[in-house]
Amino acid sequence: MKLIISSVSGEPIYEQIKRQIREAVLNGELKGGDALPSLRKLARELRISVLTVTRAYNELADEGIVVNVQGKGSFVADKGDERMKKKLIGQVRNALRQVGAAAKAADIPLIDLMDMLETEYKKAK
Repeated sequence: MKLIISSVSGEPIYEQIKRQIREAVLNGELKGGDALPSLRKLARELRISVLTVTRAYNELADEGIVVNVQGKGSFVADKGDERMKKKLIGQVRNALRQVGAAAKAADIPLIDLMDMLETEYKKAK
């Protein structure tokens, strides 16, 4: 897994690390039990602070995607991809709930809303 950090994206570096690791787990590039690069190694490769990498790994651990093992390193959690998919499905449901309420308030017919959803879905990366 190769992490690419942009200093001009406006996205905090620890968030860039988290996003790329999440994507690698979700697309199967990283699997449960796979070791992540050590904090120091990744910090040195990316020329960033160890604290930045630590924050990214700790937040991924809080999300259940990564397991930090004292003295051994950080590893992709077993079923970390399933946890992430469940979390993403929950986020989509919440967003759709809000969209449904807004569409009703704006008196947008369901068929028009579905067309709008299809258009936005196709635009998504």
